Amino acid sequence: MLGILKSFREDESGAVTADWVVLTALVVGLSIGLLAVITEASNQGKRNIASAINTVTID
Repeated sequence: MLGILKSFREDESGAVTADWVVLTALVVGLSIGLLAVITEASNQGKRNIASAINTVTID
């Protein structure tokens, strides 16, 4: 029984998994933030184009 507890205490595979979970969460969070920025910039561009089209007059 003591050998099993010692082996469990020295096993670091769980710590590596926790690191990967944190890194994955960071990448996902940054991706969502970047998507929000790109979406807003795209929407602003669409609004600018629509405004320019609406101001065109045909003689």
